[in-house]
Amino acid sequence: MVRPKPFAMAGVASVVVTAGATALLVRGLALEATHPGLALLFVALFAVTTLLLAFSAMLALIGIRPDATPAALPQGVVPMPAGRSAVIWLIAGEAPEPIAQRVAEFLSGLERSGQSHDCDVFVLSDTKDPVAQVQEQAVFAELRGRINYRNRPDPMGRKPGNIQAWLSEHGARYDTFLLLDADSGFSAHMLARMRAQMAANPRLGLLQAAIQLRPNATRFGQMQRLSARLSGPVITRGLARICGTTGNYWGHNALIRTRALAAIAPLPILTGKPPFGGPILSHDFVEAAYLRRAGWEVRLCPDASGSFEDAPASIAAHLRRDRRWAQGNLQHLRLIAEKGLHPVSRLHLAQGILAYLAAPIWLVMVVLVGTGAVRFTGAVLWPFAVILLLLVVPKLAGLAARRRALARPARRVVLLRAFGAELVCSTLFAPIAMLWRSGFVATTLAGRS
Repeated sequence: MVRPKPFAMAGVASVVVTAGATALLVRGLALEATHPGLALLFVALFAVTTLLLAFSAMLALIGIRPDATPAALPQGVVPMPAGRSAVIWLIAGEAPEPIAQRVAEFLSGLERSGQSHDCDVFVLSDTKDPVAQVQEQAVFAELRGRINYRNRPDPMGRKPGNIQAWLSEHGARYDTFLLLDADSGFSAHMLARMRAQMAANPRLGLLQAAIQLRPNATRFGQMQRLSARLSGPVITRGLARICGTTGNYWGHNALIRTRALAAIAPLPILTGKPPFGGPILSHDFVEAAYLRRAGWEVRLCPDASGSFEDAPASIAAHLRRDRRWAQGNLQHLRLIAEKGLHPVSRLHLAQGILAYLAAPIWLVMVVLVGTGAVRFTGAVLWPFAVILLLLVVPKLAGLAARRRALARPARRVVLLRAFGAELVCSTLFAPIAMLWRSGFVATTLAGRS
């Protein structure tokens, strides 16, 4: 008997849950006191948001079972040959000292893992401020001879332009390259495992590593890290399992086959003016889709043991980043129907779009209920109970994946406290995020870049 694929299973289960919850909602509507058009609108909006939540819950449930990940390579073991590889840190005005420290630690890891002979490190700067450039050059001068540092005199094209410049100048000398952002950290042993995996599969064009958040000094940063540690691993494992060879790319902490990316780069400039025209902002999703269209595999490595980044330390920093992401993801409305894309690649683009459209959808639903334009009977508690359950399933799945730790009384207390704290914090932050994201979507749709 042929077993259904995980993606089909997750999709069918999500649709079934959505249909059931929507049917319960219809039963709970006070149709005699609600305009038919508004009732239909509310049901449609409810179905869209429920489908998104249900799919996320299914990912988490699929990801409960841990993967049999390979053990860390022993000290001094040379990895499987994979040709020459480059490690690229992209920076643009960030404080250079912490980056230089991470680079130095990584260089030591390359020597311990036996990769220093076939792996070169590049620091590619797009820093514009002359004073910051001088400081940056002084800091990285201490690593002279061990890294390749350059500052682009004309930093056109933002991050994709920086990568394209490196591909043109150095790409032909390297089979693969690891792409890192300024706040990224990476283990040399993790790189060795990923290089071995790519060497064993000549059709693998991009291998995206899962990412852990580093400890943060602020309450907001700690909240994000706690949330990521609870539900992040199960959702990432679920995503890796259902997507298979049609995974996604998050723009950093990924090992890329150089000739694969060079063949699809640079990305096209969209006609018209920003926010929907001009350079593609959220280029990572599009690059993953183009790589898959060109016949390359794009996979997600759910092991995050040696892959790190920083979370925004403040709500203001988080919102600045979210505004850029909102515009970039909404820009994908122009690309989602492009010819030749794999259906799962289209779903990745759709998920990014709906992640931002969900906020104004929720806001409209809240306004319809709060103003009394849509009325309910007591039976509406059932569909809303389904929504609450779907919201908490990824967190519960994260606990279930730690059942060994839960079996130990001391660890169980810590985990349950973390679960409660994350639930309270995310609940408090949700309405803030909804309002701001709704504003981001509104300003983007209004033509403000």
